[in-house]
Amino acid sequence: MKVDRLITDCRLATMVPGGEPYGAIEDGAILIRDGRIVWIGTRADLPDHQATEVDRLDGRWVTPGLIDCHTHLVFGGDRSGEYERRLTGVPYTQIAREGGGIASTVRATRAATDAELTDSALDRLNALTDSGVTTVEIKSGYGLNAETELRMLRVAKGLEWASGVRVRTTFLGLHAIPPEFADQRAAYVDLMVDQILPAAQAEGLVDAVDAYLEPIAFTTEEVARLFDKARQLGLPVKLHTDQLSDGGGAALAARYQALSADHVEYISDDGVAAMAKAGVIAVLLPGAFVMLDETQLPPVQAFRDAGVPMAVATDCNPGTSPLASITLAMALACMKFRLTPEEALAGATRHAAQALGIADQVGTLAVGKAADLAVWDVTRPAELSYWLGKPLLNRRYVGGC
Repeated sequence: MKVDRLITDCRLATMVPGGEPYGAIEDGAILIRDGRIVWIGTRADLPDHQATEVDRLDGRWVTPGLIDCHTHLVFGGDRSGEYERRLTGVPYTQIAREGGGIASTVRATRAATDAELTDSALDRLNALTDSGVTTVEIKSGYGLNAETELRMLRVAKGLEWASGVRVRTTFLGLHAIPPEFADQRAAYVDLMVDQILPAAQAEGLVDAVDAYLEPIAFTTEEVARLFDKARQLGLPVKLHTDQLSDGGGAALAARYQALSADHVEYISDDGVAAMAKAGVIAVLLPGAFVMLDETQLPPVQAFRDAGVPMAVATDCNPGTSPLASITLAMALACMKFRLTPEEALAGATRHAAQALGIADQVGTLAVGKAADLAVWDVTRPAELSYWLGKPLLNRRYVGGC
């Protein structure tokens, strides 16, 4: 067998379920051809082959490349000044009345050039790749008009070429009501549903459609309108929901067979059951939980009992989760939500791939999957959610390179 690369003298956390913890293979090896895994197993069982490149990893652990399945990486400015004010006791409501909050990010994003949006997003993306990320989801939602929503999605698509990371783009037009539509809510929903989403899809900029369902954001009826349009356009959906209250969003996500329901701290038992029946992934976002000083935990044990897979992501954004490390998100998920280290790693690999609808391509180390790998300077996989801030990544491979 002729192959492009042999990776050998390593320990493999394949994350394939049903066998050893972490799907572990001791003293393992991987053969790669044309960017994909063509053989994986123990070094003693290597088939006859001719490899153009041979990488000996000196016993290091190899995992699937990590996947950040929920980010808002493209935006203008930051809100560190607001963060500082909140810590001195200024309430968010006052900051918002003064033009802060998401409105300030919308203004900064609209004012930024494409080059400025690309440079700032690439800086954040580089931080994610330093923590082992090889696939990232990026949402729009800080433009809230036709021009800037489309620009955000174009910039996000361009980051794949600029970084070498796999990028999945998500249209989040129903994120907030912009100031110019403060008294024209229905007209804004019409604009997003009937004009901007179809334009983005026609340009090939959308892999999925998202919305924010909360009393401070959008209603079930408004989100359903958007999801009906997504269905007409052949696009999968996902949903920010049940973060601040139980608004029945999980049931809506299940009704539309959404890829995921994200945040879900306040989800009901019926919502958990609906997600389990429909195969919806729960995406846990501990960065926002910590930054907002929340106390309502997502029902992790209920998800386990019902068989709802749990993904873990950074939710990297300027307001509620300025978190740019997927391994730190994993650690927070363990510390705050009581995931096990194996669950956290599955959440940033196998289940994150399911949450993006690409589990047939990435998320586990298996024959036929893309050769997206992360190599770690650790003695056991649990260290990936144990160390806080310690550089652990030795190298990454995307498509075998």
